[in-house]
Amino acid sequence: MNHSGFKTIFLIVFFVSAFITVSLCQAGKEALRMGATVSLEGKYTETSFMIRNAYKLWVEQVNKRGGLLGRPVKLILYDDKSNKDRVRPLYEKLITQDRVDLVLAPYGTPLTLVASEVTERHGYVMVACAAAGEQIWERGYRYVFGMHALSKRYFIGYLDLVARNGIESMAILFEKTPFNITAARGAQQWADRFGLRVDINQGFESPQEFPGLVQQLKAKNVGGLVFSAYPPECYTFIGLMEKAGYRPQTMAFSIAPALPGFHRRVGTYADGIFGPSQWEADKRIPFPGTVNFIDAFIRVSGKVPSYHAGGAYGSCQILEKVIIRTRSFDHENIMNAIHTLDTVTVTGRFKVDHAGRQIGHNPIIIQWQNGKKEIVYPAQMMTSQPQFNTSKD
Repeated sequence: MNHSGFKTIFLIVFFVSAFITVSLCQAGKEALRMGATVSLEGKYTETSFMIRNAYKLWVEQVNKRGGLLGRPVKLILYDDKSNKDRVRPLYEKLITQDRVDLVLAPYGTPLTLVASEVTERHGYVMVACAAAGEQIWERGYRYVFGMHALSKRYFIGYLDLVARNGIESMAILFEKTPFNITAARGAQQWADRFGLRVDINQGFESPQEFPGLVQQLKAKNVGGLVFSAYPPECYTFIGLMEKAGYRPQTMAFSIAPALPGFHRRVGTYADGIFGPSQWEADKRIPFPGTVNFIDAFIRVSGKVPSYHAGGAYGSCQILEKVIIRTRSFDHENIMNAIHTLDTVTVTGRFKVDHAGRQIGHNPIIIQWQNGKKEIVYPAQMMTSQPQFNTSKD
């Protein structure tokens, strides 16, 4: 690793360590070390901002409550730069050199796939707070658990709404990465169940392919679009559609629309766009602690939390719950206790199957309307009726 890389790591550890109050540093008990990587650079910066601030908030709050089993918590975060090649050595460093007691997850399926290889080998529990790719739970691992509904279920609600509103033809475009491949596969399966015709189902490697894909959509004149990719690619594709003066009757994008800054980034073209979300920062959502979490996160970060923040905070709640229940930091005990949980965090129900997949939580669907993000599915959580342009130009 070059000198600048070590400098980046040092700065992150320094500032996070400084986050712990002086009184806790002087506490009699040895600090409990927790570690993870976060993305301060690269394509995951926007979403990882949410995760690292949620981790910091939970550490602040748990230390004010007296720590975990009386031990103050120290958080160590390293910058993975959104690069999976950095994740492996950094998680190795956390476990073998920093000797952390607990690990937290990075952002996204690609990074979590790599991080969980390391934690599984060392027998460390990881609650994957921001990864929903099916591949994570297809390896027979014992110590990795999901917070979110799997990506293959992301677009169920949207496709249900599309079918109910008489739109018959769809296009599915997806980035060829594990999470997005699974999301697109699920979208195709659910489109079939709802009787929707999929005229285009195509993956892409690079944004260089986007102009051609926009032309394909225009030529087919599809009624609806599912676009599954990480936020930078979503923003680029939306910009090209707007520049081309093209818009299908309805469209949904993964991840990006759920972020609080989506409308500010996209402008008025954002109005009408749907997106899957695992949770929303709406004080009408009746999960315990939601209101306090929203207010506290805004205080700490200056931004409204996205579901990525909620999932990160919820993963810490799960670890805290099982550690208090078992009175232990032993990972075998923690792992067994998580398997027995059927509980609720700030983002909703938590329950996993035998492989560690999340089965208790279901995604919701949001839509941007007049500059505001609204919940439009399911009906019992709806803050506004979904809006469709059902007449073609």
